[in-house]
Amino acid sequence: MHIRSDGDERRMPAGLVALALGSFGIGLTEFVIAGLLPQVSQSLEVSEAAAGWLISGYALSVAIGAILLTAATNRLHRKTVLVALVGLFVLGNLLSAIAPTYAVALLGRVIAALCHGSFFGIGSLVARRMVAPERASRAVAMMFAGLTVANVLGVPFGALVGERWGWRVTFWAIAGIGVLALAAIAVWVPAWAGTVDEASRSTVDPARQGTGLRSQVRAFRSWQVWLTLAATALGYGGMFGAFSYIAYTFTEVTGFSRADVAWLLVVYGAGLVIGNVAGGRAADRDRDRTLIWSLAGLTATLAAFGLLADGRAASVVLVFLMGVFGFAAVPGMITRVTDAAGGAPLAASANVSASNVGNALGAWLGGLTISAGLGYTSPLYAGAVIVALGLAVMVIAARTTDRTREDGLVSR
Repeated sequence: MHIRSDGDERRMPAGLVALALGSFGIGLTEFVIAGLLPQVSQSLEVSEAAAGWLISGYALSVAIGAILLTAATNRLHRKTVLVALVGLFVLGNLLSAIAPTYAVALLGRVIAALCHGSFFGIGSLVARRMVAPERASRAVAMMFAGLTVANVLGVPFGALVGERWGWRVTFWAIAGIGVLALAAIAVWVPAWAGTVDEASRSTVDPARQGTGLRSQVRAFRSWQVWLTLAATALGYGGMFGAFSYIAYTFTEVTGFSRADVAWLLVVYGAGLVIGNVAGGRAADRDRDRTLIWSLAGLTATLAAFGLLADGRAASVVLVFLMGVFGFAAVPGMITRVTDAAGGAPLAASANVSASNVGNALGAWLGGLTISAGLGYTSPLYAGAVIVALGLAVMVIAARTTDRTREDGLVSR
C-alpha cells in the first residue's frame, strides 16, 4: 500500500488547486456566452434564436459527452484522461475564437462541452483520492469551487472583455486559462491519484489502470445509484428552472432595473460559493442528513421567494439562500453516487449528465408555467415542487441505505 510522504502531502493542495483551475475555465465557457450572445449574433449574422443554440447545444453535449467519453476512456489512467480532456477544452475554445462562421462557432462549443461532464466526473474521483477518506466531500467541493467562482464572474467577465475587445478575445482568454490548467494538472496532480484503489498505487502500472466498462455498467444495478441520480436531477432541475427566469422575476415582479440584475446574480453566485464549501464540510460529517437538509432548505427558499418576490430586501436574501442551498448538495451527491457505484467513473459522470437533464427539464417546465399565464413567480413555485420531489427521493435513499449496504453497494 502506498504511504503518503511529506512530499505527497505538500503536493495534495496543489493538485486540488489545479483541478479547481480546470473547473474554473470550464465554468467560464459554460456561463460566459450568456453575456456575449448579442455580439455573437450580430458578428456571425444569425438570429438570436440561432445564437441561443450556443447555450442549449453546449448543455446537450455535456449530458451526452459525460457518458460517452467516460466510457471510451475507462481503460486509461485518469490523470492522462484529465489532461486530454482539458486539451479538448482548449481546442473547442480556440475554434470558437477563430470561427469564421456560425457552424464553426457551434462546433467549437460542442467540442468544449464534450469534456465538461467527464472532467467533473473523473476529476471528483481523483480529487477525493488526494485526501483522507473523511475529507472526500471537501476535496470534491474544492474542485467545484472553480465552477462556483466562474458562475459569479462568468457573465460579467464575458460582457466586460467582449465589450472592450470583442467577443473573440473572451474565448482566446478562456483558452489561455485552459492551457494553464492543463499544465497545472500535468505537474501538480500526483500520478497515484489516478489509480483505482489504494493498493494499486504501488502494484499496478498506472498506464494500464482502469475499471472495466462491464463492471462499471453493473454498478448501475444498485437502486442507490439511481435514487441519487434522480435526486440530483430533481434538485438541480428545480433550482435551474427557477434561475432561468430569475431576471424576469426581478424586473417584472420585484421592480429592480435591468442594470440591477448583474449584481443580483453576483449575490446568487456568492451563495453558490458559500454553499459549496459549507456543503462539502457538512457532508463529510453526515452526508445523507446534509443532502436532506440542503434539499429541504432549497424547497422552502423557492416557495418563500415566490411569496415574497415583490419585496426587494427579501428577494436579495432569498436569491442568496437559493445559491447556498442549491449548491450545498453538490459535493455530497457526487461522493454518494460514486460510493454507491463502487467508485465507477461512469457513475460520477452520469451525475453530471443527470444535473444537465434536470436543468433542461426545469427550464422547460418553468417556461410552461409562464406561457400558461401564471406569472413570473410561477417558475419559483414549480421549482419548489420539483425540488420537493427530489427531497422525497433523497429521504427514500437515506432510509434504504442500511439495506443496500448489506449488499455491499453503498456509501459509508
